[in-house]
Amino acid sequence: MIETGEEPEIIVQESGLTQLSDTVQIEAMVEQVLQRNPDEVEKYLSGKAKLMSFFVGQVMRLSKGKANPEIVNNILKQKFEKLGTK
Repeated sequence: MIETGEEPEIIVQESGLTQLSDTVQIEAMVEQVLQRNPDEVEKYLSGKAKLMSFFVGQVMRLSKGKANPEIVNNILKQKFEKLGTK
């Protein structure tokens, strides 16, 4: 900012530092992670709740660390609720 006089928002965008909060994109990543890890999904559904951090980590890896973790957690919880009621 000091060198260029650019606004902070512009610097963040140009540097690729924005956080991904688009639920449609995050949901697609969650779906990919769940499809790629069926064994872990079954373990989670059978009571291994600590695996939630594994799934969040996998989505964060797919998004290159840009996905909003709160949204990732919420979408994962919703998906697991649906899977658990089948």
